[in-house]
Amino acid sequence: MTERDFWVFLNGKLAQGKEEQMSVVMYSDDPQVKEAGKYIGAHSFLPKEYDKILVKEITDMGRLLLGGMASVSTKEAILVLLAHIPSKEALNILKAYNGLPDIELKIFARMALDECEMWNE
Repeated sequence: MTERDFWVFLNGKLAQGKEEQMSVVMYSDDPQVKEAGKYIGAHSFLPKEYDKILVKEITDMGRLLLGGMASVSTKEAILVLLAHIPSKEALNILKAYNGLPDIELKIFARMALDECEMWNE
């Protein structure tokens, strides 16, 4: 899956409907608070029935995330999607990424892993 393929895939899913969203406004100089707000905002990438994404699609997203060539915005979208999928594949990809995350996504990636662990309990 290329980065372009990912966005075609995601936009196709989003065209079928989005999950209901909540919004938050956070004012803080604390980088962790800012990153939490950014993570919450990225939930706008969640299509309806995100939990029915196929294993092949999960592994394709994982290869794109772990391959290192995707943009930060693509990685954020992938992280949020994987965070919500109750599967061992998604959880293992997030664990692998958290082993050596992009520096600007370190907190974002940790939040995604924490959320995925919760869905996989």
